[in-house]
Amino acid sequence: MTTLTDRYVWAAARTLPEAQRAEFERELRERIGDATDALVETGRAPADAERMALVELGDPAALAASYVDRPLQLIGPRYYLVWWRLLKLLYSVVLPISVGAVLLAQLLSGDGVGDAIGNAIGVGLSIAVNLGFWTTLVFALLERSPGKGAADLAWTPDMLPALPELSRPGRRGELIGSLVFLGLFALVIVWQHFGLPWVGALETTPLLDPGLWSFWIPYFLVLIVLEMLFAVAIYVWGWNWWLVAANLVLNVAFVVPAVWLFTTGQLINPEALDVMGWPWGDAGDVIVPIVVVVVIGVAVWDVIDGVIKTVRGSRAGAMPTLGRI
Repeated sequence: MTTLTDRYVWAAARTLPEAQRAEFERELRERIGDATDALVETGRAPADAERMALVELGDPAALAASYVDRPLQLIGPRYYLVWWRLLKLLYSVVLPISVGAVLLAQLLSGDGVGDAIGNAIGVGLSIAVNLGFWTTLVFALLERSPGKGAADLAWTPDMLPALPELSRPGRRGELIGSLVFLGLFALVIVWQHFGLPWVGALETTPLLDPGLWSFWIPYFLVLIVLEMLFAVAIYVWGWNWWLVAANLVLNVAFVVPAVWLFTTGQLINPEALDVMGWPWGDAGDVIVPIVVVVVIGVAVWDVIDGVIKTVRGSRAGAMPTLGRI
């Protein structure tokens, strides 16, 4: 064997665990020697035969990786789908919640709209990079770990999604989510009257004008109760044109007075604005239209979504079943 073979064996063996190197080096030298002798017998010069044998073996690092069954890709097929599903879940849930929380905190702290949006975007990019990096790093380490850990993450028929309930578009999960959200919304409306401990400037100051308790706050609380009953009705009967009309009435009943109170300065407690140092003088002309457009846009989309679900439900009910074909 020449220095060329020694260099190849060393380059291949250096990436292996110490306990496996001696046996690997012996087997590799024998393999190179046998391939070289076979080429010499065909009339090749010993030096040329040795070089041809090494070329045929290929990259020494790849040869060593195949010897210990170590993948050369970052994430192989063993964990790829699990990694991809988890990454999509994190980006669709953690990322928007984090960005929204940062944006709300910046606005409540008195930052300008431009600065708040800029900071939220910066934090969002940072979170996105970190979610992608650390999640990928964990799965890359799992891919290179010995054993059969992939068996615990293997796909099974139990992981198949449930079929949509065509007769009940308002499924149980949607009902529970709606009731929880509305209940928390009502709780915050009542709680804010005694202050918001998680907002430092409003620990003892109501966010909404206390004078609204004479009519408007009870009015909105009654609307929340009606929205809960409406969610139950959707779950029981599914979307229909009567419920579409009821949804329109509820949205109008909420949005019209809420926007009117907000734009006329009757909704937010003036003391709360002073305590927060809210920059109405500089940013009020921008914040007010944004809030109004968002509130109206959400209400309009809610009505449109109800119409779409009703149309889809009507078409599904009109389709013949297997028993009628």
